[in-house]
Amino acid sequence: MVFSSHIFVFYFLPLALLLYYGSPRGLKHLMLTLVSYVFYGWWNPWFTLLMLGSTAIDYACGKMICAEGATPKQQKTGMMLSVVSNLSILAFFKYTTFLAGNISLLAQWLGFGHVALPEFFYNIVLPVGISFYTFQSMSYSIDLYRGHAVPAKNFVDFACYVSMFPQLVAGPIVRYGSVADQLQEREHTVEGFVAGFTRFAWGFAKKIILANPMGAIADQCFGAGEGALSAPMAWLGVMAYAFQIYYDFSAYSDMAIGLGRMFGFQFPENFDSPYKSKSITEFWRRWHTSLSSFLRDYLYIPLGGNRKGTGRTYANLLLVMLIGGLWHGSQWTFVVWGAIHGLMLAFERFMGRDSWYARLPNTGRVALTFVVVLFTWVFFRAENFEVATRYLAAMFGRGGGADSAAILTGYLLRPANYLYVALCAAICWGAPRSAELLEVITPAKVVLGIVLFVFSLGLMFTQGFNPFLYFQF
Repeated sequence: MVFSSHIFVFYFLPLALLLYYGSPRGLKHLMLTLVSYVFYGWWNPWFTLLMLGSTAIDYACGKMICAEGATPKQQKTGMMLSVVSNLSILAFFKYTTFLAGNISLLAQWLGFGHVALPEFFYNIVLPVGISFYTFQSMSYSIDLYRGHAVPAKNFVDFACYVSMFPQLVAGPIVRYGSVADQLQEREHTVEGFVAGFTRFAWGFAKKIILANPMGAIADQCFGAGEGALSAPMAWLGVMAYAFQIYYDFSAYSDMAIGLGRMFGFQFPENFDSPYKSKSITEFWRRWHTSLSSFLRDYLYIPLGGNRKGTGRTYANLLLVMLIGGLWHGSQWTFVVWGAIHGLMLAFERFMGRDSWYARLPNTGRVALTFVVVLFTWVFFRAENFEVATRYLAAMFGRGGGADSAAILTGYLLRPANYLYVALCAAICWGAPRSAELLEVITPAKVVLGIVLFVFSLGLMFTQGFNPFLYFQF
């Protein structure tokens, strides 16, 4: 079940709101937890047991950390149990198949021949959103240990925090400290509900009207066969993917934040017009900010950050981005994507603020940054290195020789595609971010949101292409 589906819009959400607002105050968290487990179990009911187990472990670890009379050693033990258990769950489900395949390849490279591992290692199903809720749940124990949060009042409150369906499977990553007070006391107002619905409606429209058409173009380009992609079409395809992943993921964040408001919660923002960035460093202050701040606070700073010399700073930046790439997916293409970003972060720090690049006009810096991001998106989108290298070659004119190239070009250069790309670019660089645009809700914005929502609902039924990209992570 995804937000942009008729099951969610017409059945699940109205029923969830009815059950939540119809419940007594003392049972609202329990009801929200139950409907969230139904939402998560829609894909595979067995995965709810995994999430419940992870929740129970971290709640118990929190109790150990905050127990009266607990020694520093006992507190550290509780925190480490939480970290190890969550990372073990994540590693097993997300990286076992990846490691098994690479062990076999390494054995062949070393001359030991093919290593036949049990078929089980290659057939592990990845639970939806596991990367998000394990990070979120783990941060609770770490923040308790650091003294940055207070323990949950009871297990139901904590389970509600972990499982809350608006941000469960694709973020934003919500730290317990940011909603702890809201779990104790929050307002449910008509104004807040309307603001939440308006934010949801605008995000829904962004997903249906912008992200999905861009995804259809990107899939055609990245799925082109050998020699079927000319240089202009290769650039069109990667730009379409850049717009798709931005509008897709930011739309989900908009809808998650809006749904949170409808239930009385204030979630953190997750995007700040990232393609307006003038450097890769700035890009990571604007893109998926809940993840970048998580990696900064729980990995980069504990590794020493920039406090242990220049060389160590560069190494920390590269390591954090390598892990960030691997967090996104168990493929070497994601590792390369993270490595490029890490190297660029280190390079920009090396150049300093007075470099030739810093003296370029802002428009030039934005354009250069966007081009670098486009090259990295090739690795992020490509199924493997073969597809990535073929696509990069096509971007530099080493493609388009096949007879099918003319057919693909004719298909992609339809007027509707021009319109969609131009619209996405205009909104991307010309419009304010959602938080600024909807900071003050006016009747006109509400009406426009309703119109966009109704139009998007109608358009949704005509689209056969409706994925949410970050569900796979």
